[in-house]
Amino acid sequence: MNLTPKQRIELHGFNNLTKSLSFNMYDICYTKTKAEREAYIDYIDEQYNAERLTKILKTVTDIIGAHILNIAKQDYDPQGASVTILVSEGPVHEEHIEALDESPGPIPNIVVGALDKSHITVHTYPEYHPDDGISTFRADIDVSTCGEISPLKALNYLIHSFETDVMTIDYRVRGFTRDVTGHKLFIDHEINSIQNYIPDEIQTQYDMIDVNVYQENIFHTKCKLREFDLNQYLFGYTKNQLSEEEQADITKRLVIEMDEIFYGKNMT
Repeated sequence: MNLTPKQRIELHGFNNLTKSLSFNMYDICYTKTKAEREAYIDYIDEQYNAERLTKILKTVTDIIGAHILNIAKQDYDPQGASVTILVSEGPVHEEHIEALDESPGPIPNIVVGALDKSHITVHTYPEYHPDDGISTFRADIDVSTCGEISPLKALNYLIHSFETDVMTIDYRVRGFTRDVTGHKLFIDHEINSIQNYIPDEIQTQYDMIDVNVYQENIFHTKCKLREFDLNQYLFGYTKNQLSEEEQADITKRLVIEMDEIFYGKNMT
């Protein structure tokens, strides 16, 4: 939404609303043997090591128009990685996109606004089930901003940066700012669903459920891939190398794993 000068709210001082986006992605794989599990973990650690995660978060920083103050990154033994970037207000340049527009943000390299006293973090959690042959990789990304810009503008890019079977996304606006009369504002933009910031081509690939608490400015969306292709979940071989009975058994295990993550509960 493009606001005219008359439509914009004149604030008393700095807009200090805190907007927090938490994005959790899950990649699921069937690993039949110990060797396959270890190979999968090694693959994930290579694909999403601290160096690559830093590049992803640096692009997020560009998208939300921030200036990097400090970067801390760490690869863990035996697996996993973390990156934390502290950011401050940065100059807006290149192409300008309305900060409060309810639409998917860019994929790469477009600065869209400014923010202050904020941070971006990512932590990864590769793990496996020792009996069911299921290996799961989870990445937790948090983008917290202060000011007009919404971190939801980085969501499109983040979705494209990870191989994702299940996503859970939380967005919350905290605190308040004031207009020139002293009236408190607890949110400064319209939003009815995180899905408004997810491109149509992504939405067609996922089943999505919203759980929102509008009066508290809390929004939650979870997503699960609609199409299931067993070959996408086998590590190092294809389903043609399995019997029909094995294919059915592995498919059942994978679907249960995705459903349990999607619905947030154990299923029998």
